[in-house]
Amino acid sequence: MPIQLAIFDLDGTLIDSKLDLAHAVNAARADLGLPSMQNATVYSYVGDGAPMLIRRALGPDAPEDEVKRALAFFLEYYREHMLDNTVLYLGVREALDALLRAGVTMAVLTNKPVRISQEIVDRLDLGGHFRHVYGGNSFEFKKPHPIGIDTLREQCGANREATLMVGDSGVDIQTARNARVQACGVTYGFQPETFAQHPPDFTVDTMHDLPKRIIET
Repeated sequence: MPIQLAIFDLDGTLIDSKLDLAHAVNAARADLGLPSMQNATVYSYVGDGAPMLIRRALGPDAPEDEVKRALAFFLEYYREHMLDNTVLYLGVREALDALLRAGVTMAVLTNKPVRISQEIVDRLDLGGHFRHVYGGNSFEFKKPHPIGIDTLREQCGANREATLMVGDSGVDIQTARNARVQACGVTYGFQPETFAQHPPDFTVDTMHDLPKRIIET
C-alpha cells in the first residue's frame, strides 16, 4: 500500500543539530563547575529527550537539584543558540518537497521539547511541509511509546499499513514497531549503529532516496 503518512524524527534525521546540542550540554556542565565532555559522548546521549540527555551528561550520582538546575540552564542556552550551527541534512528539503507534491501527509515526532522543535522547523522554513509537529512534552509518554504515532494516524486519517516512521536510531524503530507501522532508518544520523539491535524495514543513505522508495511511479 502506498504511504499516506510519513512521520519524521528531527535530530539526526532532518537536521544535523549535534554541535549545538553538545555546546549547550557543555555550557550547562560549566555552569555547575564541571569540565567539558567530548562532543562524541554527548552525541551518543541524544534521542530520549532533554531531561534524559542532561541526566546522562551529569552521571548517575548527580544530585537531583543539580540535574534540575542543569536542565533549566541547558534549555535556556539551547533556545538562544539552537541554530548557530544546525543545518538540514543533504536532500531533506528536496525530499520533503517531492513528498508534498505527491500528496503524502507529513509530521514530525521528536523527543525534543515541542516549542523548540516547532521553532526550529519554522526558522528552517519547513513549517509548511508538516501537518503537525509533536515533541517529547506533547504527550504523556515519549518515544518509543506509540502514543505519538497513534495520535497522528488518527488525526491524519491514515491506516497502519500506509504509515511510515523515519528516524536515525533504534528508539524510532522501536516506536514504529510498538505502533505497528513501517520503519525507515537513515544511515547518516546520530545512532545508526542501534539499527543492529532494532532493524528497520529499509534504510536510506541520504534523504534524496526516500521519495524513490515510497512514492508510486
